[in-house]
Amino acid sequence: MPAERLSMRQIKEMLRLRYLTQLSVREIARSLNVSVGVVSKYLQLAARAGIGWPPPTELDEAALLARLQPPTTAPTSQFPAPDFVAIHQELRRKDMTLQLLWEEYAEAVQPATPYCYSHFCVLYRAWRQRLSPTMRQTHTPGEKLFVDYAGPTVPIVNEMTGAVLSAQIFVAVLGASNYTYAEATYSQRLPDWCASHVRALAYFGGVPRLVVPDNLKSGVTKACRYEPALTRTYQDLLGHYGTAALPARPYKPRDKAKVEKGVQLVERWILARLRKRTFFSLHELNQAIRELLEWLNARPFKKLPGSRLSQFNEHERAALLPLPETAYEYAEWKKARVHIDYHVELDGHYYSVPHALLRRELDVRLTATTIECFFNQQRVAVHPRDWRKGRHSTVAEHMPKAHRAHLAWTPERFLNWAAAIGPHTRELVAHLLADRPHPEIGYRACLGLLNCAKRFSDARLEAACQRALALYSPTRRCVLSILEKGLDTQPLPEPVTEIPLPAHANIRGAAYYQ
Repeated sequence: MPAERLSMRQIKEMLRLRYLTQLSVREIARSLNVSVGVVSKYLQLAARAGIGWPPPTELDEAALLARLQPPTTAPTSQFPAPDFVAIHQELRRKDMTLQLLWEEYAEAVQPATPYCYSHFCVLYRAWRQRLSPTMRQTHTPGEKLFVDYAGPTVPIVNEMTGAVLSAQIFVAVLGASNYTYAEATYSQRLPDWCASHVRALAYFGGVPRLVVPDNLKSGVTKACRYEPALTRTYQDLLGHYGTAALPARPYKPRDKAKVEKGVQLVERWILARLRKRTFFSLHELNQAIRELLEWLNARPFKKLPGSRLSQFNEHERAALLPLPETAYEYAEWKKARVHIDYHVELDGHYYSVPHALLRRELDVRLTATTIECFFNQQRVAVHPRDWRKGRHSTVAEHMPKAHRAHLAWTPERFLNWAAAIGPHTRELVAHLLADRPHPEIGYRACLGLLNCAKRFSDARLEAACQRALALYSPTRRCVLSILEKGLDTQPLPEPVTEIPLPAHANIRGAAYYQ
């Protein structure tokens, strides 16, 4: 049995009782509750080292202990020591095992005797435990919410087709009280990821100051130890609730140990109990999860007083930030370049933006009801979302001045303008609009015709239109030719009378063809 070692406080007390109060060895042993042999040993060591009472002031406790307790030399082992640093590095390789590394170690130390495999494993595990100490984290109420997905999934059967879908299990745990939320979703994609956050915060009835997610692609676009990058939609969600995200460091599960434990509890106490049930809808599965979740949160702790629910009600509920008045509305962000017709294309529909932004790249925020376009962080256009493909949503203010002027022309406007000049002008304009496959095709001809009044006067234009109608040539070119040649000032041609054909034997008449 190894010799008993005393603390520095006991050794100093032993010296004080011996040299200052002149107690005997047995009296010192009874006072300090140690054996007589231990007292004798340390008094001999102190006398040999020339240490009495009081101890030398130039010696601190470490130096004094080194004089009275010289380091013991451990017996040298007859077995060669393995290189645990190299072994630890090798174990990072895929499919590498301790059995294989032990065999290589045993072969390398020949002809010396190696450690047996079991003791080799014990030594390695003891070395690994000293490699990285675990820090005890203290969580302030209302400070952090840890979120993650469980590994196991739950099958959902389609009653009509028999197809099976795997539901993902989202888990959120508050740091201080361990109050837990869990639900099932069809995927881990961005819409489900954000919707799960919204429902979790509504379940807690408040907002933590920080959210600690894993480096899931739906939330983190670039995993980084120092500056992780979040998706734009996830940033919007966090900003709406007045909180922020602090993603766990890559390959550091201890950063989110709370939710790792929460996932384990959900798997053990909820998913394991549901393993024999068959679910036919996501709603049915979430109802079953909610029932067991309430039981899990109310379940008493084994080593602490109360439960997750009681700890949440007593300490954490009041520390959470209040929820906003409205829940977050899911929105996606996209990049879109402005086409030459000052429209951007989103899901097959075209939305207008100010024409000054031609060929610029915009940030577009899409919700279920609204399209918002941003340029240099400034909103430049808002449209109701339209799901019809190939259609256009155009705001007149976004158009150039010339385009707005063209948009203002209508058939009624041209007819009213022509009527103000004269009835024959209106009749000719009506003919121009009706003679085209679409009224807009005749807009230019009408505009050119009516603008002749600025050059020749309204009266001359009315007379020229009357002559063109009389000549059965109601075109803009005919009217312009009449005005330029001054024919509008001359009398109208006499109407052509129909001359009856003379009777002739060769004219058969209509009755012949009956």
